[in-house]
Formats: sequence, C-alpha cells, structure tokens
Amino acid sequence: MAKKKMMRVTLVRSTSGRLASHKACVAGLGLRRMHQIVEVEDTPATRGMVNKVNYMVKVVEA
Repeated sequence: MAKKKMMRVTLVRSTSGRLASHKACVAGLGLRRMHQIVEVEDTPATRGMVNKVNYMVKVVEA
C-alpha cells in the first residue's frame, strides 16, 4: 500500500472581506483561523482549492 502524499496548508491572510467562494475553499481545506496549519491529502481537488486561494495560504509539501 502506497503512502498518501500530504501537504501542510497555513492560512496567512484573513478571509474577511473575501469572495464567498474563496471563503468556502478555505473552510473546505479545514482552516478556521489565522496561522492555523492543517494537513490535507495532495489530490487534484485540494490542489485546485489551494490554487484558487493561493494569495491567502502558504503550502509546504510534507
């Protein structure tokens, strides 16, 4: 069984005043507050969410 690729995502800019779809992407990634770090699976779906809000998050490959 292959180990799943993971990536660490950190919210570095606030969601207040952002588009609703961008807020939804941040929430979908599991981020709730500033400087919170979550580990998500590296899939095309999560990559798309990260790319949509790339100006608000920082990504580190795990």
